[in-house]
Amino acid sequence: MVVHGEEPGSEWPGALDVRGLLEDGWRPTPIRDFILKLHSRCNLACDYCYMYEMADQGWRRQPRRMSRQVLEWVAERIAEHARVNRLSEVQIVLHGGEPLLAGTERLRYAIETITAAADADLRVGFSVQTNGVLLDEPFLELFAKYGVTVGVSVDGDEEGHDRHRRRADGRGSYQAVRDGLERLAGPSYRHLFGGLLSTIDLQNDPIATYESLLALDPPEMDFLLPHGNWDEPPPGRPPDESTPYGDWLIAIFDRWFAAEAADVRIRLFSEIIRLLFGRMSASEAVGLSPVAVVVVETNGEIEQVDSLKSAYEGAAGTRLHVSRDPFDTVLSLPSVAARQIGRKALSDQCLACPAHEVCGGGLYPHRYRSGTGFRNPSVYCRDLYKLITHIRDVLSRDLTAEPAGEPA
Repeated sequence: MVVHGEEPGSEWPGALDVRGLLEDGWRPTPIRDFILKLHSRCNLACDYCYMYEMADQGWRRQPRRMSRQVLEWVAERIAEHARVNRLSEVQIVLHGGEPLLAGTERLRYAIETITAAADADLRVGFSVQTNGVLLDEPFLELFAKYGVTVGVSVDGDEEGHDRHRRRADGRGSYQAVRDGLERLAGPSYRHLFGGLLSTIDLQNDPIATYESLLALDPPEMDFLLPHGNWDEPPPGRPPDESTPYGDWLIAIFDRWFAAEAADVRIRLFSEIIRLLFGRMSASEAVGLSPVAVVVVETNGEIEQVDSLKSAYEGAAGTRLHVSRDPFDTVLSLPSVAARQIGRKALSDQCLACPAHEVCGGGLYPHRYRSGTGFRNPSVYCRDLYKLITHIRDVLSRDLTAEPAGEPA
């Protein structure tokens, strides 16, 4: 077996011929989502975190906070990219670590600098993804002033959440998160509430988890599969035919579809339904839509989506920097092109599967295996197949059911 890094380009997509793709008519999709790592550290010590607990430990070499100079370079590069590619809208995600550790003034500077650099005809949307612990009135006032939507990470009820999402001294974070969410969901700031992100823990009852999140009255929620791959399988994902994560998600889908689907969106389910009806996906997790996202680290390095850090050291790196490299440069990299070429990036096993147009191979980092790289099925292949076929069957029955009150 070839070990990662033993031979340049030995792991897919290292040797992907981008020039050949261009000659065949493929064109890259411009970047529309920019994730800014405003702070590289966190005030929680979640034991499953891909940033701090998995393969890539690059965070240790990053400055704690993104400087004003880096933010100015970022603003110029975003405006340049939008102008060159004639984009009408871009989305900026203020991220970390924990972005609120950067403080209100640095967040304000980021928002104002990027907005000021943008051309008049470019719409710039802002969101922040936070663990919610520091979500107080000054932050919410800032976000309200600039229309920044807020997503919060919560893993269920207090017991389920605090099993993993703890402070460095072992104390749970649920009550502090709950306090922040109550402020966010109040009448003054409810319009900023973007939704909840919850990482799946098979130890947590799916319905109890769902109901605890539903009680927080989010407009949207999403369930994230824990990061893992074929070298480092996720917890509870045995090498057999069982489907523990698919079963866990199906329990929630059935409850949601029967009762709350009209009131709260669950992103994973909604995207699968879109795909089953022949529409494009707006999610990395499923489907074959081009991924048009970059990350800027606190030191100004341009990287790919940070979940790749779960695969191996340097998996997200590009060796590009906002001080000297336009964002268009990213689009010529084999590792970035691989996430924009749809079916051409799938393994033969995936292409032979009837669900591949919907599954899309699953989340890209979950496909990694040393020696072959990312051209493999997802480590969650069986779970995804079971979930997708279950949703398809439920929709089929629902569409062909007799209207209520009419004879069979």
